[in-house]
Amino acid sequence: MERRQPPEHSPNRVVRKATAEDVMVRLKRQQREQEAHRVALLKIRERGLEMKLTRVEQLFDGSRLIFYFTAEGRVDFRELVRELASEFHTRIEMRQIGARDEAKMLGGYGSCGRPLCCTTWLNTFEPVSIKMAKQQDLSLNPSRLSGLCGRLKCCLRYELPNAKGVKGGGCGDEGGCGNPTGCGTGGCGSCGEDGCGSCGAGE
Repeated sequence: MERRQPPEHSPNRVVRKATAEDVMVRLKRQQREQEAHRVALLKIRERGLEMKLTRVEQLFDGSRLIFYFTAEGRVDFRELVRELASEFHTRIEMRQIGARDEAKMLGGYGSCGRPLCCTTWLNTFEPVSIKMAKQQDLSLNPSRLSGLCGRLKCCLRYELPNAKGVKGGGCGDEGGCGNPTGCGTGGCGSCGEDGCGSCGAGE
């Protein structure tokens, strides 16, 4: 089976093998990201802004610092941006993200004991509803149905029949998707078998 490649302009696409110089540049960028995160946290607290800073990323060319944050509503961060730009002498970009995006960035382990699907292989977030849990006769206990992000677990979709009516084995059923070795540690998205109701391949 041919391995799918990321789109040409995807940030996940491998352009070339990193050189020793690239590694050194990246290490310096990481140090600056950590410093920017520390400074931004202090300024957010000083201003009493209702926002939670998740991560700071500096582009490889050093032209921009991107601050990812979560918030319940709209946040006026114009003064914060001006102060950060003055502090780091570069372009500042603030990006508000959702709870699921935050979990994807931070990573962690699900109740199944495996790394989060969104961190390891899940590329897009599909809609998940409580109806999916009811169709599987699961206990409607919020603490059991919610992931680290506080939203309904993405894996509630895995046990539902796909477009061909084939029901996949899901993460808890090794070999249930037609892969003789099971989905393994890579999660249901790693098998790539046609007709797999868990990862949606073959739909």
